[in-house]
Amino acid sequence: MKSPLRSVALAGVVALGSIGAFVTTALPAQADTSICAAYGSSIQGSYVVQNNRWGTSEAQCINATNGGFQVTQADGSVATNGAPKSYPSIYNGCHYANCSPGTKLPAQVSSISSAPSSISYTYVNNAVFDAAYDIWLDPQPKTDGVNKTEIMIWFNHVGSVQPVGSSVGSATVGGRSWTVWTGNNGGNDVISFVAPSAIPSWSFDVKDFINATVSRGLAQNSWYLTSVQAGFEPWQNGAGLAVSGFSSTVNVGGSGSTGGSTTGGSTTGGNTGGNTGGNTGGTTGGNTGGTTGGNGGTTSGCKVTYDTNSWPGGYTANVTVANTGSTAISNWKLGFTLPSGQTVTSAWNATVSPTSGAVTATPAAFNNQIAANSSQSFGFQGTYSGSTFTKPTQFSLSGTTCSVG
Repeated sequence: MKSPLRSVALAGVVALGSIGAFVTTALPAQADTSICAAYGSSIQGSYVVQNNRWGTSEAQCINATNGGFQVTQADGSVATNGAPKSYPSIYNGCHYANCSPGTKLPAQVSSISSAPSSISYTYVNNAVFDAAYDIWLDPQPKTDGVNKTEIMIWFNHVGSVQPVGSSVGSATVGGRSWTVWTGNNGGNDVISFVAPSAIPSWSFDVKDFINATVSRGLAQNSWYLTSVQAGFEPWQNGAGLAVSGFSSTVNVGGSGSTGGSTTGGSTTGGNTGGNTGGNTGGTTGGNTGGTTGGNGGTTSGCKVTYDTNSWPGGYTANVTVANTGSTAISNWKLGFTLPSGQTVTSAWNATVSPTSGAVTATPAAFNNQIAANSSQSFGFQGTYSGSTFTKPTQFSLSGTTCSVG
């Protein structure tokens, strides 16, 4: 079977309500692509969109769009006390030797400082499905085959379906409450975080879910993140289901992060060799050297990259703060002014306060140092008023004015 075994469904879960939302992801313009082949795929910007029909011989077609996809045909059904019929999805990373362009994955978990992601789903009421965000981990920098552990985030589910295994309690991850399930589907271990009600869209840090999985003994920091995927597992019907917006970034620490994401590209050898040598070696050499030599030092330069995704009334921002100086910066703070009408509603990898006007981003304990010639990242979600979305124009890092990339 080309695709890994998916979740096993059992009866007894009450269907949850469904609502839709739309996000526009800022990616290069690209024509929509219709995919009907069972394992057909298409490169869309920085990601791969895959049809991934493996559990039925009935027809399934998707329309791959710039930053997502929509299921346009989903014939047939399978029993809800078994596995779903497919997993149409969009992903960053490597899946059965098909790697997304320029990906930094596989990357060793211990080298990842953050992995911000945004997802927006469009739901329908005429299908039995779950909306699942998948995170794949393996002891090796694997680019093909089934990984050891699958983390599933169930944003929504409709019908009498439930995750693999059994419920083992609840947890708070990424500021949200989840019911946690664990089990094995015969091919890999599975841990599932199930939302108590439908989530139409969310921006979060994938690393939070990896950390929660490590703390439960289902993965280790020496393992590798191989891909992050967002899509649907339908059992019955599914036409109209859509990922209307998706973004995924993996930030690796130390000066080796650039080498780790070499455009070795979408081949197995390129990703495995590039990421293992670059990320692992770079983290050790870059971070250790920076910490030892420069604790408490000052910077002579900085650069801020402010990447955003916006939709009417809302937006997300992923901010990368680069230290272009020769000494490390400890306990950094980034100051900037949000344009009028913008308000921060949530943040990850930093605290942004106040919520509007002149704000300051203060990092978490794990990313409060920026080594020389290295960077740290954080992000936030917010709202804005008016018909036009704009970005801040000036940034200062611990009192030093930064250039803007």
